[in-house]
Amino acid sequence: MIKYTNSLDNITTNHLNGFFVDWPNPPSVTTHHKLLEKSSYIWLAVDDHTGNVVGFITAISDEVLSAYIPLLEVLPEYKGRGIGKNLVEHMLSTLSGFYMVDLLCDQELQAFYEQFEMIKTQGMNFRNYQKQSGI
Repeated sequence: MIKYTNSLDNITTNHLNGFFVDWPNPPSVTTHHKLLEKSSYIWLAVDDHTGNVVGFITAISDEVLSAYIPLLEVLPEYKGRGIGKNLVEHMLSTLSGFYMVDLLCDQELQAFYEQFEMIKTQGMNFRNYQKQSGI
């Protein structure tokens, strides 16, 4: 069974293995734990049997008008179970008081986010791939 939580209580780096698949320079589990700690909001999907995190979503916010969702990931072996959808629903509920909630995604993922009444917009971004593993 999958449990959803917005707390890092009892979650250590040992519970965060297997994320950032296909990233050329992925963050370490230590950096992953730190980014969860530093995010304004998090939701985790935890496998009750193992205690391991199998999915997560993060948001950063100015705490006034806006929030940005930079990361949503589900371990490959747990995909197709609705975990990503549940994580987005939990996060959007958490952020429901904000004027705007933004995220960037690849074109092939836009249909996934449209089910949450998100709309396509144009944006700009910068990626420093030399720092992909964190600072």
